[in-house]
Amino acid sequence: MARPLWIVEVLKKLYPHRQFFAKMTRLPVIGQLVDYALFRDDEMFFLPRAQSIPVHTEIGQPESLVIPYQVVEHFINEANHHWVMNACLCREGDDCQDYEQGLGCIFLGESVTQIHSDLGRRVTREEALEHARRCRENGLVHTIGRNRLDSVWLGAAPSEKLLTICNCCPCCCLWGIVPNVTPLIGDKITALPGIEVKVNDNCTGCELCLDEGCFAEALELADGRMTIKAACRACGRCVEVCPEGAITLSLNGRDSLEVVVERISRLVDLS
Repeated sequence: MARPLWIVEVLKKLYPHRQFFAKMTRLPVIGQLVDYALFRDDEMFFLPRAQSIPVHTEIGQPESLVIPYQVVEHFINEANHHWVMNACLCREGDDCQDYEQGLGCIFLGESVTQIHSDLGRRVTREEALEHARRCRENGLVHTIGRNRLDSVWLGAAPSEKLLTICNCCPCCCLWGIVPNVTPLIGDKITALPGIEVKVNDNCTGCELCLDEGCFAEALELADGRMTIKAACRACGRCVEVCPEGAITLSLNGRDSLEVVVERISRLVDLS
């Protein structure tokens, strides 16, 4: 059953305080309860934009180029139900001025039929693909997977029939809570398997990547050179902003995308 719109407005008012609520999940028992209610059995993957990968891994013919957003296109083509939100709740909640607020999430699966009609619209497969392309052109990064939280706040059940494709900016993304939320929840948002982010000898320690902000706080300056910590989710933004090309991101073959497709397919039924 679709959630009343007043609940959505309350969520927008609370959103700027998300870090406070994230820290609360580190208290005994509370984190387990929140995980069970809102994130149980979830898994979400960051898909770096193609611009983050200077040289795509090629297997065989040119049409086999490994591009992360192909995961998004695979599921859009696979689904029979497509929904595009009128706006991004996260960017509206933060009143984002750097990225377009009107580029909302894409939801796939039978459960989209329960989303309130004032929050978005049913679209064709082609319209969903075009929306995803516009999001990438606007500098947004896709995250994809099952997120029970979306099923709860939208009133779109069951969560097993709702696939989330978020289009995230670095300033307002919900997963900016990763440094503060309990690992029980934070570990559900992961880097694409097979991705490697490295710093080479070109690094001058200019800290531009730090100034740009890392939502996972995975960058650290040590001895005049940037280092990548284990918390990195490989969104690729530091790669794009580095003026020296000192941070590189590599994707080790098409198998990485096939693993993600298989894992998501086990969690969400789009038939």
